[in-house]
Amino acid sequence: MGRGDGSGRIVSPAGADDTGTRVLHVDMDAFYAAVAVLDDPALTGKPLIIGARDARSVVSSASYEARRFGVRAAMPVGQALRLCPQATVVAPDFRRYVELSRQVMDVFREITPLVEPLSIDEAFLDVSGARRLWGSPGQIALLVRERVRERTRLTCSVGVAATKHVAKIASTLAKPDGLLIVAEPDTAAFLAARPVSALWGVGPKSVERLESRGIRTVADILDTPRPVLDRVLGAAMGDRVWHLARGLDAREVVTEHIEKSIGHEETFHDDIDDPVVLRTELRRLADRVAARLREAGLAAATVSIKVRTADFRTLTRAQTLAEATDVGQRIGMAAIELFDRVERTLPVRLIGVRAEKLQPSGAGALALWDEDESWRRVDAALDGAHERFGTAAVTRASALGPRRDLGALPTNPRDPRRT
Repeated sequence: MGRGDGSGRIVSPAGADDTGTRVLHVDMDAFYAAVAVLDDPALTGKPLIIGARDARSVVSSASYEARRFGVRAAMPVGQALRLCPQATVVAPDFRRYVELSRQVMDVFREITPLVEPLSIDEAFLDVSGARRLWGSPGQIALLVRERVRERTRLTCSVGVAATKHVAKIASTLAKPDGLLIVAEPDTAAFLAARPVSALWGVGPKSVERLESRGIRTVADILDTPRPVLDRVLGAAMGDRVWHLARGLDAREVVTEHIEKSIGHEETFHDDIDDPVVLRTELRRLADRVAARLREAGLAAATVSIKVRTADFRTLTRAQTLAEATDVGQRIGMAAIELFDRVERTLPVRLIGVRAEKLQPSGAGALALWDEDESWRRVDAALDGAHERFGTAAVTRASALGPRRDLGALPTNPRDPRRT
């Protein structure tokens, strides 16, 4: 399997067989770092870390040059700089990422209407209905890469296969700036050579369990009796792995996407031990989450928080609400209630709020009266002020004080057209 630093790269030769394929997985190459180079060509070829300019923030992304030193996303910037002291730290520019993401997604939709964005910088395309207009899936993949480069001056990697799962593995192997085609008759041999970690959804813990039984490759999975997989991974994951190892993936490219969660988190410049300050930050984050829910026309049935202490221990707590909500006050109250249950012995370096189990707003039963009517008016006023003057213009009185979230990004940025 290719590594995140671009080593182990595999690409298809010109004219490679694309028999039986119909799905493309297109993934922009080190998107945030590539945008930084696009806007400042002097950064070309240099190791880049995308994150806030203090050692305590978290890496949002890194260039391939930095990844070769072991720098990874979600790593503290201080640790990343110890691994790669010559790296240049570049502040993230989410507005710029959204702008270029729109251009990339427009290219995809010019080719086929069947586009399923996975995030701000990757998507699945079903090109089975575009063959008459644009050619075979392999030819369409070349066209997509060419148009993305022409339109944005950025590169992407493309995997072409009969299923979404195999296409995603192929695009990972092809990075950076590559194309890998897996013809349907070649799927079994292609998968058999991959490590178990290549299978979609098999995380580090599952890999550890499998490898403890001597199951290291997909070929090993094929040789493992189904009951053994179920005992090692659990029935649900065992079933999933059994099918994926055989190239069986019935999922279609879905153009309509319902967010699974919406969250914001922030890393503080200095560890904070004052519960009053931490509760204030939770309210501020809850308002940001609620605003994104309202923008997307969604409500949350569950609220969760994430707390990372000074020793890098991460704690999570979740609470199911009596009624789904998009009201900042309700989300903030739930987040603070969860936080007050957390036993802490050390100051906090990171805190986050997430809305989960999302559903369309108003999907629940209508009450005779709305207990949150006054808070909805507050949210409406905040939304209007933010739209006119920016997010820093107006805030709750309870959230007044030094801003600690200026460098915070959404924890799950997606294609902006969805919301």
